[in-house]
Amino acid sequence: MKQRFYLDTAIWRDYFEDRKDRFQPLGEFAFQFLKNCESHSCEVLYSSLVVNELKAEYTSDEIQGILAPFRKYLVEVQIVPEQLKEAQGVNSRLKDTHLADILHAILARDNGAIMITRDKHFEALASIVEVLKPEEVTFG
Repeated sequence: MKQRFYLDTAIWRDYFEDRKDRFQPLGEFAFQFLKNCESHSCEVLYSSLVVNELKAEYTSDEIQGILAPFRKYLVEVQIVPEQLKEAQGVNSRLKDTHLADILHAILARDNGAIMITRDKHFEALASIVEVLKPEEVTFG
């Protein structure tokens, strides 16, 4: 079975903007992760939620440019009403976690994927889905 990964919106931004923090080349980590996904025949999942979050910073053409190099192993997953309802229920219990982050975690879980993120909010969602940073992934 292919390894499956669901990337948080920030990871796509790290890649596209070649972002860095004080000590780490975040864009390079994201790029190397995506290259490894290709060479190991993994699937990288995304949803309309990711695209909508990217629209806050980029045009539709820019978003297509971000995703285009990875189309052969990108898989779009759909959000169903039950997932949104579950996310709303979790959100009512976890006050410091964003509804969108919860929905990303549920989408990853329901599609058999590991959540790839740097966002500390996802630590509270470890009971829903496995969460790793791009550089922490072991390809098998």
